[in-house]
Amino acid sequence: MKIIYIARDFTDTPGGREKGAFTGVMFRENLLIPALRDHSKVIVDLSDVIGFGSSFLEESFGGLIRAGFSLKDLKNKLVIQGGLPVESNRIWEYIQNEANRLGKIS
Repeated sequence: MKIIYIARDFTDTPGGREKGAFTGVMFRENLLIPALRDHSKVIVDLSDVIGFGSSFLEESFGGLIRAGFSLKDLKNKLVIQGGLPVESNRIWEYIQNEANRLGKIS
């Protein structure tokens, strides 16, 4: 099991999708994908982050589907905790929407 505390392991002020500092692409490629490949369970803790833009969350988490993970993979391996409930709900909506769009449900 791997726990990623975004505020400690990445930043407490995430940026946008792919431009600037601390982007969704950077988080997904440098932390999230390696953790998902190397561990059976990955917990992402949203606590103590000042705020999340929708572009950061969609790129970080919806981008997992575009990177080859299926909805089933993520439901089995990924746990979102901490932060506001709306943030966790949005993350799973982005994952679900991208899985539906690309047909990567199972």
